[in-house]
Formats: sequence, C-alpha cells, structure tokens
Amino acid sequence: MDNGDADSGRVEARRSSRHNAKGWRLPDGGQHYPALVLNADFRPLSYFPLSLWSWQDAIKAVYMDRVSVLSEYETAVRSPSVTMRLPSVIALKDYIPSARRPAFTRFNVFLRDAFVCQYCGDRRPTPDLTFDHVIPRSRGGRTTWENVVTACGGCNLRKGSRLPRECRMFPRMAPRQPTTWELQDNGRAFPPNYLHEDWRDYLYWDSELDS
Repeated sequence: MDNGDADSGRVEARRSSRHNAKGWRLPDGGQHYPALVLNADFRPLSYFPLSLWSWQDAIKAVYMDRVSVLSEYETAVRSPSVTMRLPSVIALKDYIPSARRPAFTRFNVFLRDAFVCQYCGDRRPTPDLTFDHVIPRSRGGRTTWENVVTACGGCNLRKGSRLPRECRMFPRMAPRQPTTWELQDNGRAFPPNYLHEDWRDYLYWDSELDS
C-alpha cells in the first residue's frame, strides 16, 4: 500500500469512526481486546482499576489523532476498505494531570489500606470487606478519611458502637487522607489476572530492580 492508499484508508476510517465502530468486523466473532491507556508521560492513567479502553474506543481515538499506538495485538479488524491491527497499548498525546485529592469512596478506602482489615490484619477480597468508623457515628464520629478504616465483617461486628479504648481494638495505621500518588502506588500491587504480555513493560518499567 503506497502513501496515497494509506492516507485514503485513514480518511475512510476516520469518517466511519465519527459515527461508530460497528463497521469494523472482528474475524473471531467479536472478542474483547482492551487497550492499556497511558498518559502522555507513558504511565498508566490509573493502576487500580487499570486504565483500559475497549478496542472500539481505542480505534476511534487513533483516527481522531488523540493517541499514539505503542503496541498491537495480532488480531486485526476489517471494514469494507480498511484492515487494522487492534491497539494493545496506547498513549495520550495530551497530558492529563492527576487529581490532587482522590475521591472519598469505599473502594479508595480499601485501596489506601491495601485491602487489609485494620483490626485483625487479614487481607480479604473486596466483597468480604466493609468500612468501620473508628469513632462510631453514634458517639459523634464523622464519615471522613480520618475516621474510616477498612474492616472485615467479623471485626466490624465485634467492635460495634464502642470506642477503640473500650474494646481494645485500634487501627493498625492511623486513618488519613491519602494522595492520588499513594493510591496509584498501592494499586500497582494488585494487577488484574488477564494482563497482556505487551502491557508488563509499561506497568513495571519504573519499579525498583532487585539488587
């Protein structure tokens, strides 16, 4: 394919992407091929949950010139006039700064505490965790970063509405508001099980090497 054909193919693909990605056809019946999305500094937009786009959104971003393709799957999609390998790793061309203050959510509390019950020290899957008010709301405690910790169901039930000194149950770490960077750093320890081999270099390139 010469440059003229390539350019006309991109124009055709860009035109179809403005409407939708339904014109593209996967030869294997339409499996999902997520693309790892990196910021312009080549770090993932987020580690947990990992920043992923569907193959449709990735292709659309490519032809809107919003991203650069760093790695591709072997699988290709086809439209009547264009064939394109699916992006596996893409990087934004415009840098998106991280929020200075992370959202105060149940999941981010778990992530701050590394999914560990702050009373018994057991690490549990998310469905087995809840959050506990160190100073119970019935005793004047507020629902804030500084008064909420991750707890398993058993410890949460055992502590009840008592103060830490009354039941001798003290958090292993004093609760506090984390930074976005801290949450991202914690999230790197919990990658999904379906990591594509092309993604590993982009997730761990800045990790410390073993001496």
